[in-house]
Amino acid sequence: MKGIGPAFSLFHINGQPSRCYRRNVARLKELFMANADSIIAIYDDYYTDGKVAAKREIASKQSVGHIEQIVQGESFDKILDIGAGEGAVLDKLNKKGLGKTLGAVEISTSGVEAIRARKIANLASLDIFDGYHIPHPDKSFDLGLAIHVVEHVEHERMFLMEAARVCKKLYIEVPLEHTRNLSKAIRMSGPYGHINFYTPLTFENLLKTSGLKVERQMTFAHDLAYEQHLAGQSKGWVKYKLRTEFLRFAPKTAVRNMAYMAGALCSTK
Repeated sequence: MKGIGPAFSLFHINGQPSRCYRRNVARLKELFMANADSIIAIYDDYYTDGKVAAKREIASKQSVGHIEQIVQGESFDKILDIGAGEGAVLDKLNKKGLGKTLGAVEISTSGVEAIRARKIANLASLDIFDGYHIPHPDKSFDLGLAIHVVEHVEHERMFLMEAARVCKKLYIEVPLEHTRNLSKAIRMSGPYGHINFYTPLTFENLLKTSGLKVERQMTFAHDLAYEQHLAGQSKGWVKYKLRTEFLRFAPKTAVRNMAYMAGALCSTK
């Protein structure tokens, strides 16, 4: 990105973005919004493929489980799902009574239509957005969710700073695919729109350099149901045991060699 200059990396000591950084982010928003229509077009029909619906349902169940682990009993009245997909996470939140009022923003019309079809009782708002502008006032939600969204986002910090504007706290979850075999991760995940690849450390750095305070960060292995859905009963059980035990006994080595997930609960300014 020519012409941005060194100011794009200037931060206060406490990790809060400087005024100069914020001005450059605003400039970048203006520059890149010109391409918003093409980005939206890429994802417009993303949720019309019924073949992966079962996978998304299983993945949403494990993600809601991760949220419950990391919030440690903290309650949130108003929850916004940012990049809500086809509404699988919203549906689980509603059924579990997590959040009195739910909201959703989604980039694809196919996702919005799928969410609407679920008829989620506590869903008070559902909006299309361009990926960088959320149509809600400052701090209007207690908790914002960005679950397996950031790995798809071209300008992650702009996305996270906008989410922080609208929400008092954020839960962000990403796959940890930057392993020793990164080339395989790119080859396997690229067709699903993954353009960013993380380790636990680079994920934490992204959050902090977006002006967020990381309250808790955890690394998760896939649930047994997810592994078995992808690999079958027997092989899935073996992969589940291998991944979970590796993470338990040698977490640093595990994330360098196998793919996991990271989730972080962050407070915003």
